[in-house]
Amino acid sequence: MTEGFTIWITGLPGSGKTSLARDLEESLLERGLDVERLDAGDIRRAWLPTLGYTRQEQTGYLRLLGHFCNLLTRNGAIVIVAAVSPYQELRKELRDQIGRLIEVYLKCPLEICEQRDQSGMFMKARSGEIGEFPGISLPYEESEITEVVLESDRASPEDCCAKVLKTLEVLGNIPEVKWQEYDQEEEAKIAQRLKDLGYL
Repeated sequence: MTEGFTIWITGLPGSGKTSLARDLEESLLERGLDVERLDAGDIRRAWLPTLGYTRQEQTGYLRLLGHFCNLLTRNGAIVIVAAVSPYQELRKELRDQIGRLIEVYLKCPLEICEQRDQSGMFMKARSGEIGEFPGISLPYEESEITEVVLESDRASPEDCCAKVLKTLEVLGNIPEVKWQEYDQEEEAKIAQRLKDLGYL
């Protein structure tokens, strides 16, 4: 059985987190692995519709998601989380809490994220209806340690998913599958990044 771990996908609203999470879930399920996907936005809308956007509220909510991840991870599941989680200190706290965590950062220019926004959240933030919003009234803090950085405005969804999967294979988190179409130069870059982070 594959040892449990969490894939934490972070980035500005509209950067493509939910789409990547779904693609990863589908790919890992096709490999016969035990996968649970937690989308912060979906959970908020279904279970916590009155939750605000202050730093305190967001921190409490993300800690709750981290607790779920910890429970699922220690019971052998692969957990995929899609959550803005803009604060570097909190992501470090979640990494310490969960243990086996791979951070995936979707780096996307603010203007592209706003163009993609179908929920109207950026418009509400611009108008002041939402007082604290990452990218508008709050900064997004990049991590010092991030296993995978994807420029989601330049790479296709398929390429983003493939890079995460290849990283998981190189780390030994999932069994390796031979990818005839995978770029060996890109794989070497992945291995070098993981070496720089002290994994290999």
